[in-house]
Amino acid sequence: MTAHLAAVPGLFLNAECAFFNVGELCLSLGMSVHDTDRLSTIIPQRLKVKKGAVLYRAGDALRSLYAVRSGYFKTTLSSRDGREQLTGFPMSGELLGCDAISNDRHECDAIALEDSEVCPIHFSQLERLARELPSLQRNLNRVLSQEIVRDHEMLLMMGNLNAEERMAALLLDLSCRMADRGYSGTAYVLHMSREDIGSYLGLRLETICRAIGSLRSQGIVRISGRAVEILDLGRLRTLISGCERGLTTL
Repeated sequence: MTAHLAAVPGLFLNAECAFFNVGELCLSLGMSVHDTDRLSTIIPQRLKVKKGAVLYRAGDALRSLYAVRSGYFKTTLSSRDGREQLTGFPMSGELLGCDAISNDRHECDAIALEDSEVCPIHFSQLERLARELPSLQRNLNRVLSQEIVRDHEMLLMMGNLNAEERMAALLLDLSCRMADRGYSGTAYVLHMSREDIGSYLGLRLETICRAIGSLRSQGIVRISGRAVEILDLGRLRTLISGCERGLTTL
């Protein structure tokens, strides 16, 4: 695996991942210190991924899941006629690669939106350790379930929310995820482009710009370039209150 990864342009392996705070990883929630230490033993190295580099492509064999140590990614699906659909924006503390578990091959591409760092977790080792640690198995099941829930939420959003509401839902989702990681939930940076947002929300670029302009004119948010400041979190939530079932974690 090391040789395979090191040979890919934009990907560079470091020898150690010992200083990765495994306690911040979604797989370790609620685990004892002893169990967390055992999980850390199967995360021996870290992988630097340059902005724009591909971590894995659709069709690649499942070797590892990837704990995002720092940075941001986007995941995309491509149709046979070349159309692309952006499916998510994984960030630090989250897990990449779960799409490959069903048939041992990745279904999407994972691309770094900025210089990032991930810790590969060899999947066969993770499976073996999960059989020994019920807390880890529960967390792995929870992560996989969250993937299903996100798919359902996306369908709900696409079918029920207008452009302004979709943009509000994305901003609220990012707010919640940032707050969960101890960062500000009301002032953060959009690491993705407007085009990426449009692909994710199923909207044209000009529609995204109009939706942002509307939220700004209502005094709900202040957005300058990629810098976001949520001025009225309550009103932002109210915009999607009719479809609020689960729409805080898109």
